[in-house]
Amino acid sequence: QVQLVESGGGSVQAGGSLRLSCAFSGYISSRICMSWFRQAPGKEREGVASIYSFGLSTYYAGSVKGRFTISQDNATNTVSLQMNTLKPEDTAMYYCAAVDGGTLSTCTKLASYEYSYWGPGTQVTVSS
Repeated sequence: QVQLVESGGGSVQAGGSLRLSCAFSGYISSRICMSWFRQAPGKEREGVASIYSFGLSTYYAGSVKGRFTISQDNATNTVSLQMNTLKPEDTAMYYCAAVDGGTLSTCTKLASYEYSYWGPGTQVTVSS
């Protein structure tokens, strides 16, 4: 069983930055995929970024590529999402998610139905 808890959300003006953190606990294998998803009111949950096998590979959705950076600190069991040049359309509830035992393809697809573990979420609001 893996537990995930997000932190770092808040309100920021457009163009600003936020850093989200996801503390994870429990046993994970080397085939772990840790990802960030987001869901805005009235919209479907979408994958934002993923990191596979403790940083072996990372993947980003097109809408955030070049602005967001995902990283994993195995010493502190934390996955972070650095978000720069934020836009109002980035406003959403952000969720940390994990799936263990998958492949790199699992990680790059960012399909929410494949994830076994989810955090409760943290709200990000970007004002114009």
